[in-house]
Amino acid sequence: MLVSTKWLNEYVNINGINPADLAERITRSGIEVDSIIDRSQGMTNIVVGHVVECVKHPEADKLNICQVDVGEETTQIICGAPNVAAGQKVIVARPGAVLPGGMKIKKAKLRGEESNGMICSLQELGIEGKLVPKAYAEGIYVLPQDVLPGENALPLLGLDDTVLEFDLTPNRSDALSMLGVAYEVSAILSQGIALPKIDYPTATEKAEDMLKLRVDANADNPMYVAKVVKNIKVAESPLWLQNALMAAGVRPHNNVVDITNYVLMEYGQPLHAFDYDRLETGEIVVRHAEEGEMMTTLDDAERKLNSHNLVITNGKEPVALAGVMGGANSEVHDGTTTVVIESAYFAPSSVRRTSKEVGLRSDASTRFEKGVDPNRVQEAAERAAQLMAELAGGEVLAGSVIFDELDKTAERITVSPDYINSRLGMKISMDEMLTILERLRIPTQAINGQLVIDAPTRRQDLKIREDIIEEIARMHGYEEIPKTLPVSESTPGGLTPYQAKRRIVRQFLEGAGLYQAVTYSLTSKEQAQAFALETAQVTELLMPMSEDRSILRQSLIPHLLEAATYNVARRIDSVALYETGSVFLGEEEDGLPREVEHVAAVLTGKWVDHPWQAETKKVDFFVVKGIVEGMMDLLGLLDGLSFKKAVVDGMHPGRTANVLLNGERIGLIGQIHPTEQKKRDLKETYVMELNLKAILSVETDELLYMPVPRYPSISRDIALVVASETSAGTLESIIKQAGGKLLKDVKLFDLYEGDNVEEGKKSLAFSLTYFDPERTLTDEEVVKAHEKVLNALTAEADAQLRG
Repeated sequence: MLVSTKWLNEYVNINGINPADLAERITRSGIEVDSIIDRSQGMTNIVVGHVVECVKHPEADKLNICQVDVGEETTQIICGAPNVAAGQKVIVARPGAVLPGGMKIKKAKLRGEESNGMICSLQELGIEGKLVPKAYAEGIYVLPQDVLPGENALPLLGLDDTVLEFDLTPNRSDALSMLGVAYEVSAILSQGIALPKIDYPTATEKAEDMLKLRVDANADNPMYVAKVVKNIKVAESPLWLQNALMAAGVRPHNNVVDITNYVLMEYGQPLHAFDYDRLETGEIVVRHAEEGEMMTTLDDAERKLNSHNLVITNGKEPVALAGVMGGANSEVHDGTTTVVIESAYFAPSSVRRTSKEVGLRSDASTRFEKGVDPNRVQEAAERAAQLMAELAGGEVLAGSVIFDELDKTAERITVSPDYINSRLGMKISMDEMLTILERLRIPTQAINGQLVIDAPTRRQDLKIREDIIEEIARMHGYEEIPKTLPVSESTPGGLTPYQAKRRIVRQFLEGAGLYQAVTYSLTSKEQAQAFALETAQVTELLMPMSEDRSILRQSLIPHLLEAATYNVARRIDSVALYETGSVFLGEEEDGLPREVEHVAAVLTGKWVDHPWQAETKKVDFFVVKGIVEGMMDLLGLLDGLSFKKAVVDGMHPGRTANVLLNGERIGLIGQIHPTEQKKRDLKETYVMELNLKAILSVETDELLYMPVPRYPSISRDIALVVASETSAGTLESIIKQAGGKLLKDVKLFDLYEGDNVEEGKKSLAFSLTYFDPERTLTDEEVVKAHEKVLNALTAEADAQLRG
């Protein structure tokens, strides 16, 4: 919204107030002023000139030699404008004048003829070409005959003005009019406001005798007002009206159209003027368009309508697209003598939909979409009739043709001062609140300690208590709100047990040397169920971005393998990545897939690489197994952890195991099958994937500090010969079960197959630690417990001590 301070001064006295200071106060009160535009742009020595004589330049067909009276003298000026002529009053930049952009005017010779200045177009004075009246778009601007030669031209053109550009939020549609801005500024400055006084003579003939009205779509058009003005003379608007429109960013056309645009900018109420004779039927019918109905709008574009679009018709065909733009077939033209002024209330949703469907936005549709003031519909029509009587010599017929089913009652809001102060953290008295609302011209009563407010319909944004709080806060001054901390009980932030344990998992994996990866939750059909711990119905996207991202994953491993391949292809031969994320299984009762959080890792290349010590170790099964055991130990779940050999599609048949927690399968670890590795251009690669939700949902005892034992422990090493298929885990389990309370630790430290061990057998060596935290153990007690272990191994696993 562009606001001319010169125009604004007609309603609120802002004389003596610097525009920059005014802009600052408006911004601080809640409406941001984006820019301050000085329309004079530093111009000097611009005067009115009278073209006394105009003849063709003897040496140039497109130039004219003009003798121009500039008040003090008559001087010669060469002018190339096609419309310059003797007898005109024009704008002259005298030698020494400064034009926008710093251009200085000097005496010059053009084709041998002296030129003492320049006859100016409006564009040369800094006015945008799109705002210049079409009659003067290609030439100089011609002033009215009643101006005096030598007079300063800037005030005549309204260029001694400053324009404030508002950046309005959607709720402040009231400030899309000069009167709305005047209400705002009068409240800020605590000034009075002078509203237009509407008074004009009327003819004895009545409008309803010449025009009939019918509204068939009252839901979308609850109010329609039409006035009839006869015997008008369509002509150029007076200079002050053109200046006001150009300052507001509107192009002048003729007096009738300019009056409707002026009232639009003044009241915020869109109007339209129909040529009565072009209506032909003397009737206006408001209805919805027929499906596929065609009409040509004022921009000469033919538009196809549908049954949602509201149209104004003459009873036969559309003459305007309601709330958006008039029709070319009823446009006011130079020969128009009788005008119908339309002022209406169109439903915002209807105008918004029509504007969007036909691809056309206008100043009128912008205001209708946000909602206009119901109580200004009639008044705006009266204001336009008054101006047409004054500026176009029209004769206004008595009364109006009206359809009115519009609710114009004010919104009643009740709020207590205590409620307002509690929300603002301030102590504003009721009297001060009443004063603020009075300045805003919002009718308010104090009843039983409450503020009872009838929100004016011009303020469509005032609906609830919080809107009134905002009005009081911004007028009192946001800068006056005290800076305090809230006084209330606070709840300290923290992690849930699940979140805390998940953080432990991530910290452990990163501490072990793995890097976190984040991969897509979407995958392809081929990989959707690969390596899945649990398979279920897949969840497909209705509109996938590609085939490779069309299904929600059921395992984290496939995308981690892709990440490993990506890194190896870029000469990063050792990769250790992990990811925590969700997999999506089947479908719940609500139609959504069951979401389960997993943790997975991929490792390939070297695990230890110390060139200085010439020490290198490749990733193997036991590295991954050790990572899982370390993580479970940190979570307090190691005692329930076990591994069982498994066969899984895509995994090495001899180097894959299921991970069990308290006997339940929670994951898998192992090497990727060599065929799969080759397909992915990977060398020996190991993976693990665990059901993180199942792991972290297990309740564990609180971690307690264990003091360093005061009494010595006793260690016993045993080497057992067992069948090759007997696992170390089975033997360890037997040892722990038989060892009793004195056995505190069991560790496997050697595996041997070869010489001195018969075929089909292997040797496993364990270190067993015995101790009692309360006393020193005797050899007899250790021997007794150790014998139980050996007997159990012999009985349950056919294990023999290696000699």
